[in-house]
Amino acid sequence: MFALRFLLATFAGWVNRQQASAIEFLTEENRVLREQIGERRLRLSDDQRRRQAAKGEVLGRDLLSKIATIVTPDTILRWHRTLIAAKHTYARNRFGRPGLMKAIRELIVRMAKENASWGCCKSTIAKARKDHGIPP
Repeated sequence: MFALRFLLATFAGWVNRQQASAIEFLTEENRVLREQIGERRLRLSDDQRRRQAAKGEVLGRDLLSKIATIVTPDTILRWHRTLIAAKHTYARNRFGRPGLMKAIRELIVRMAKENASWGCCKSTIAKARKDHGIPP
């Protein structure tokens, strides 16, 4: 049993060193690329921001402050709040009676212009006429 635990601990340590080396390499690669870009501001799409925010939020502010080179950790976390949270925002249901169809409204306006002597009562027709500046 001791040999198995020792083997697992050795393997876990090796994997941890490999991951740490990969992270260090990628961090340095980002720094080199950032130096080549210079002071120019990077233009990221919403999709790129969303992907960065999703990965960065899992890491947390402390770890991001050590490895983030493109933008600050606060920016990544702000992206997460706005872009990821906006993904789960749905339109509210409208209350009340649905509006008048555009085709019917256009027909009312056309008939009112062609037949100026016709009257109308206080209703949907009167409202449609008023919206288009046609007096009752």
